[in-house]
Amino acid sequence: MTALGIVLIVYGLAVVAIAFMKPPAIWNMKKIQGFVSALTETGTVIFFIIWGIAAIVIGIVLLV
Repeated sequence: MTALGIVLIVYGLAVVAIAFMKPPAIWNMKKIQGFVSALTETGTVIFFIIWGIAAIVIGIVLLV
């Protein structure tokens, strides 16, 4: 479970970083643009931040 916890923490940090930095190579993907059209850009950023924080928290719980 330790490896899964570490992977989830790294994944969560990556998702939060992508939400804040909005790199064009990732932000312009069809799937992300689908989220933007459904949730607006601000809603998509908030969704990604919540998803990233949830992954980080679950990863920390698995490490403890």
